Amino acid sequence: MEFSHYRLASMRDIPAIVALINAVYRGDSSRLGWTTEADLLEGQRTDVADVTDLMAAPDSVFLLVEDSIGLLGCAHLKRDGDGACFGMFSIRPGWQGQGQGRALLTQAETRARQLWPVRAMRMSVISVRKELIAYYERRGYCRTGETLPFPADPRFGTPKVGRLEFVVLEKSF
Repeated sequence: MEFSHYRLASMRDIPAIVALINAVYRGDSSRLGWTTEADLLEGQRTDVADVTDLMAAPDSVFLLVEDSIGLLGCAHLKRDGDGACFGMFSIRPGWQGQGQGRALLTQAETRARQLWPVRAMRMSVISVRKELIAYYERRGYCRTGETLPFPADPRFGTPKVGRLEFVVLEKSF
């Protein structure tokens, strides 16, 4: 495994973050990894305006991991009361399943506790993504029983399947 470096993103990283997230979740390139949503949704996952808004928001950061090739992965962290929200978790297609995701998730949990006085990490996962939910459960995340509607904004994808919703997972520190 190549050397990896973790850092917080800056505004100049936005185009690379957007490209990575869209490559991981949508389209043919996403099929190189196991996190693809290409069979569930069509269209983009995010855009420059969305990532810019997230990065500019208070108590909101993107954690990046880079290797000798460039951007390997990212995760968005946002303080939410006594917890941190975790999202846009992406590891370069073709590099998934090699431990980089687990390492980035661990770094994100550590960084959230360093940045803010949080007691938990929360995330939302599309409910039909059983293998992804199981991945997080193996890392200590539990279903809260809460569900959230899938956004109706076609800017972030149009469902190819029936009704989609999110389940909320949480890990206490």
